[in-house]
Amino acid sequence: MAKEFEGKVAFITGAAHGQGRATALAFAKEGAWVVGYDIAKRAEYPNYEFGTNEELDSLKAEVEALGSRALVFTGDVRDNEAVRKAVEGTIEEFGRIDILFNNAGICAYYEVDQMTDEAWDAMVGLNLTGAFKVTRAVVPYLKKQQSGVIINNSSTMGLRGGNRLSHYTASKWGLTGFTKAIAIELAPYNIRAISIHPTGVNTPMNDGLAAMEGKTPQEIAEASAGNLQPVPWIEPEDVANAVLFLASDKARYVDGSQFVLDAGLLTR
Repeated sequence: MAKEFEGKVAFITGAAHGQGRATALAFAKEGAWVVGYDIAKRAEYPNYEFGTNEELDSLKAEVEALGSRALVFTGDVRDNEAVRKAVEGTIEEFGRIDILFNNAGICAYYEVDQMTDEAWDAMVGLNLTGAFKVTRAVVPYLKKQQSGVIINNSSTMGLRGGNRLSHYTASKWGLTGFTKAIAIELAPYNIRAISIHPTGVNTPMNDGLAAMEGKTPQEIAEASAGNLQPVPWIEPEDVANAVLFLASDKARYVDGSQFVLDAGLLTR
């Protein structure tokens, strides 16, 4: 029996752990060849651990153990040359890209009147400009194929405000608008674009945020989320399931819209 994404290639940023890793493994289980791209080092801001090279290597091994193929690349989504090499390396090895999951991103709290230029630039650069740069590099190949799906990982904060999160909220609202604009632009090429909007997700980022705030990850999640359903966060696999649905033919007419995965948060 053929798997749903057999013959497809999924390019995933922020793939070393968390939502990116869960999505990469979910695609592999459904037959896709997977490309994982991650900065794989600590950034200057925010000052917590991102993914690692070891996690990228283990992701590749896990994907291959599932009977699929994998490539991994280390690079910053803001680095045009690193992005170009990863995309061109994918085309050289796999011949195509069918799905782009712009997942790489950061979060941190900062009061607006105390915020540094560096903090603002890092947040917008990683969350929004990075997604643009990867999309720009991938789209010519999608156009050539006359097919493709771009899924941008926004947030519930891409649909509402967030306390002490003006830079994060701005970046995620920007990603929402970016998605709508490219959906219009790319529809004639049979390329869809959708943004997803999770509530808090149970990933290693919570540990970094908690350390910066002097709280536990559970306290951070409960304070920032306020979900309608009685959970402080959702799991990375929940996001992965949503991405796979949106990338599939089951969602072939979902385009330019916002897919909310919020445990009821926005209903409040």
